[in-house]
Amino acid sequence: MNITTVSAEAAEAPLILTIDIGSSSARALLYDRGGRMVEGIGARARYEILTTTAGAAEVDPDWIVEQAARCVDIVLVKAGKLAQQIAAVAIDTLVTSIVAVDAAGQALTPLITYADTRNAEDAAALRARLDEAALHDRTGCLLRTSYWPARLAWFRRTQPELWRRTAKWLTLGEYLELRLFGRCRVSYSAASWSGLLDRRQLAWDAPLLAELGLTPEQLSPLVDCDAPLSGLIQPYAGRWPLLHDVAWFPAIGDGAAANVGSGCIDHQRMALTLGTTGAIRVIQTELTPTPPGLWSYRVDRDHHLVGGATSEGGNVYAWVRDAFQFGDRVQTEAELAALAPDSHGLTILPFFAGERSPDWAGNVQATIHGLTLATTPLQILRASLEAVAYRFAVIEQRLCGRPDCDHRLIASGGALLQSPVWSQIFADVLGRPVVVSAESEATSRGTALLALRALGALPSLAAAPAADGAVYLPDLARHERYQVAIARQRALYARLIPTFAS
Repeated sequence: MNITTVSAEAAEAPLILTIDIGSSSARALLYDRGGRMVEGIGARARYEILTTTAGAAEVDPDWIVEQAARCVDIVLVKAGKLAQQIAAVAIDTLVTSIVAVDAAGQALTPLITYADTRNAEDAAALRARLDEAALHDRTGCLLRTSYWPARLAWFRRTQPELWRRTAKWLTLGEYLELRLFGRCRVSYSAASWSGLLDRRQLAWDAPLLAELGLTPEQLSPLVDCDAPLSGLIQPYAGRWPLLHDVAWFPAIGDGAAANVGSGCIDHQRMALTLGTTGAIRVIQTELTPTPPGLWSYRVDRDHHLVGGATSEGGNVYAWVRDAFQFGDRVQTEAELAALAPDSHGLTILPFFAGERSPDWAGNVQATIHGLTLATTPLQILRASLEAVAYRFAVIEQRLCGRPDCDHRLIASGGALLQSPVWSQIFADVLGRPVVVSAESEATSRGTALLALRALGALPSLAAAPAADGAVYLPDLARHERYQVAIARQRALYARLIPTFAS
């Protein structure tokens, strides 16, 4: 029996409509009370975030909202009479994002994403002026370009007139809610990605707001992810009459949703995600000190999401493939598998898009060391895949804290799932089983499960176990060989790149 999907005829009410707005596409899907995706009822709109050499990474917020809305249009048409059984809408979005709005709720800026590095100067100034370790402990976030403190300081310094005109600073999820309901809140989950949330008090961090010249009134009220809104305003009330009075839950972070959707809800199952970028994340119920260089966000009032995210991932594989014009992917995979681990004499710092966790060296550049006239493109590709895995090993060690942890890594993300060789490299490098998630849309499923729990249709997140797929077991001899390569990479890093982490 397929436990990941269900036919429209067999779907059990209540149904949940999910909206997932990521960094490359928006999706709308339908789930039943068992957390199963309803077959044939879904829509996706692809797009690109505008990036510039100056460090910008932004998109028109109204345009991206409309892309998501068109996906909802399509799902409602495909669902037909089944749409009458939709009891709630659950939302997740890319994080961290920010947009300024005026007193009338109109956007004053593009939606700026976590990848925007124009505030690097401001992040450095904040680190020089404030106690980053204390802030890391309070908020779970560092004073880096990805987060709101440096972003707000940049706006205040570079656009003082905009700063004066701004009535509210919102995440993408809040902006969507504002367009739909004329008002908005922010979930603990989304707020925790801003770097402004006191993770113990579940309140905006007053000392940090005062430092930035910000008042709580310029931010949205904080709520948990189970606090719904209803009563759409025009034009959406007329556009989606069936959704007018259902429960709309506040947006949560896509990373938190992906953990829940893939069944990674405790320390036994850690989420390993590798798409364009990557992350390792674990959900825990205890409030613990945040490991150096990592972050601690929120899923909800009772669950923390601890981990690290990388700027390197499938983008590295894609760059090497394009640069050396590799052909058939299946053939390339076979040739990669035939190469012995770390047999190329190369040491790579794979920072083609800068570095986030674990050392946050910002907009540094990639390095390939050890090239000779005998080096082949295939060796560079294999070394690059291994190099990315080494970075994850450093994060995983900080996250786990001891070598005898018995957790499994549940893998998702197109970059990893499309490369069995890379999946095996990760298992060998980390020395742990890597289990491929059989949930094709783990992020959307996670938002659906949280909504079902809020409605009382699901007693707990553990009541809807995730489906697992192929398992890659580690080769311990390769694992030992890779430990030498990891040490070599760390030594090169120490020589070439200043470590900005405290």
